[in-house]
Amino acid sequence: MMHGAKISVAAALALASGGTMAGEEPAFISFQAGVYDVNDDRTAGQFNLEYRSNWKDWTVKPFGGVMATTDAALYGYAGLMIDVIFGNRIVFTPNVAVGLYADGDGKELGSVIEFRSGVELAYRFDSRARLGIAFHHISNASISSDNPGTETLTLVFSLPLNDLIPN
Repeated sequence: MMHGAKISVAAALALASGGTMAGEEPAFISFQAGVYDVNDDRTAGQFNLEYRSNWKDWTVKPFGGVMATTDAALYGYAGLMIDVIFGNRIVFTPNVAVGLYADGDGKELGSVIEFRSGVELAYRFDSRARLGIAFHHISNASISSDNPGTETLTLVFSLPLNDLIPN
């Protein structure tokens, strides 16, 4: 099963087990730090910066970001995510994205075009800020004959944009 399909199934199961879709959530700026290529031999530090939209008419929300590793790999991406909120505190966020990748001195992924799929599990504070952990798979989905792929594991802090830019 493709990773995107797995995420869709996970989101459907989450909803069926009592989760609710996010309603009036703000836009976020998310900061991530963690481990790139966590399951292989080209492990490096990883840092991401993301903008997460609060488009009110969409259940699925757009986001975009950039990733950099300590091996000088760069990845700019955009995609879609769904926030599934359990109770008032736990947020499960499956997401998919596509972007452009440059390996720098890091792991070669076989293509400039790379796809990312993953999940995030976070705790939501009263301020709506979130602290969580994310796991992602990045690969070129076999659009190239070389498709080693990689996995990432990051700590995520998402700050409501209105906390950074007052009205």
